[in-house]
Amino acid sequence: MIRNLSTVLFFSLLQTTISAQQKVSFYSADSLKITADLYLKDYSLPFILLFHQVESSRGEYSEIAPRLMKLDYNCLAVDLRSGDKINYIVNETASRAEAAKIPHSFLDARKDIEASLNYVRKFNKTDVILFGSSYSASLCLMAAAMDQHIKAVVAFSPGEFFRPEVTVKDSITGLKIPLFVYATSMEMEFVRQLLSGIDDNNKKIYTPLKGKGEHGAKALWKVSETSDECWLELLLFFKKLRYY
Repeated sequence: MIRNLSTVLFFSLLQTTISAQQKVSFYSADSLKITADLYLKDYSLPFILLFHQVESSRGEYSEIAPRLMKLDYNCLAVDLRSGDKINYIVNETASRAEAAKIPHSFLDARKDIEASLNYVRKFNKTDVILFGSSYSASLCLMAAAMDQHIKAVVAFSPGEFFRPEVTVKDSITGLKIPLFVYATSMEMEFVRQLLSGIDDNNKKIYTPLKGKGEHGAKALWKVSETSDECWLELLLFFKKLRYY
């Protein structure tokens, strides 16, 4: 049930989209050229950094980013070095990494997240929100545990994707910033275990009530049977975040 009139109006606003997208590039610490889509609304507004799931690209957010801009955020949707294509958009960073034989495992993509943070901090010094999908959701949680200038994390379907090198649960224990974590019905118990070292006051774990849900940020696509429900829960999280 929608909670109040202000939420109804805010949610209705999300249904409209705006187009302010441009393709940009910057470099990681190991000199890999990274491609991203910049959705710039105002130079002074905070940024949400958007990272895709396995075998995907920045195209995962072509429908999502314009709606997030309606909440008064700039967005940067990034091609990580581990990925492929989605929504007819090829992952250019992954193609370059493979062609140049630059390491491009899931964990190697941490360099791309660091480079993305450095890129948006050239616009302003406002604390950033990280938004990840599948393996990148786990990378976002880990990055937030290391960077005091991350305001919050939105993590869709995080998991232990990096064993035996890294255990995500251990890396994020004690994280104290606001978290919105989505999981399908099948993923929920595992995700609860993953986040068991984080205080309940700092995390919102959500699973759809009207269906099994889609893995990762695809849960927000219009074609997902639970997208409206998912968007509403995410909206409520962002409303609370304004007062954090």
